[in-house]
Amino acid sequence: MNLKIVVLAKQVPDTRNVGKDAMTPEGTVNRAALPAIFNPEDLNALEQALRIKEQNPGTTVGLLTMGPPRAGEIIREGLYRGADTGWLLTDRLFAGADTLATSYALATAIKKIGDVDLVIGGRQAIDGDTAQVGPQVAQKLGLNQVTYAEEILKVENGKATIRRMIDGGVEVVEAPLPLVVTVNGSAAECRPANAKLVMKYKYAACPLEVADDDKRKALRAERPYLNLTQWSVADVDGDPGQCGMSGSPTKVKEVQSIAFQAKESKTLTGADADIEGLIVELLNDKIIG
Repeated sequence: MNLKIVVLAKQVPDTRNVGKDAMTPEGTVNRAALPAIFNPEDLNALEQALRIKEQNPGTTVGLLTMGPPRAGEIIREGLYRGADTGWLLTDRLFAGADTLATSYALATAIKKIGDVDLVIGGRQAIDGDTAQVGPQVAQKLGLNQVTYAEEILKVENGKATIRRMIDGGVEVVEAPLPLVVTVNGSAAECRPANAKLVMKYKYAACPLEVADDDKRKALRAERPYLNLTQWSVADVDGDPGQCGMSGSPTKVKEVQSIAFQAKESKTLTGADADIEGLIVELLNDKIIG
């Protein structure tokens, strides 16, 4: 079964390194001031897509991401692991998007890609933790959706069989294609980069990443597979009023890095009196009981 799979991937700030410059005066995340990484749960989603590709010869996997030109690195990381192609949505009109504007942009791009059987993304991004983008993309495309997926067991006869987490356990569901699936971080980890694919795609780039004197520019002319697709709002026939800050009813108020520190410590022995004293203290402070 030849499938066309799009993996939604996001380059996110490394939330372990949030500093005083994390916010802009406009109330958006200052991504240029923060180290950038591949959103962890999107890597789990990519692994599910690559497993389906292995099970279904002829299947293609492409990564769709939105961000500044440097977000092209996300596509390269996907190519290194076994993806076939990628699309970068980059335009100043996309900047400052909340989940509503982000899902609108991604949905318009998926429509432009066309004939997509599966859209797979991480449950949520570590810079927002909203878990809203995947379901909103499904709603805007009018597609079925399965959330909190642990594993896509198989795709055959126009249906996907998926094991998903629910309160108190797991369930196995079937859903007809085309379909949007969001994947938990507890799903299988993504495979590492393949050395041969790294050598093949290390000079892959979108146009805005390549300077006039960049070695990649000459290589891209010789090897078309190194050309990453770059789309603006106009390229995907998007409405500027629904993109970026213009299409975002919510704004980030503040970004903080919070580290919990112990103010007091107490050393206990295994004596009955020490244990009893601790229990009494916890009961008095209404921590237990």
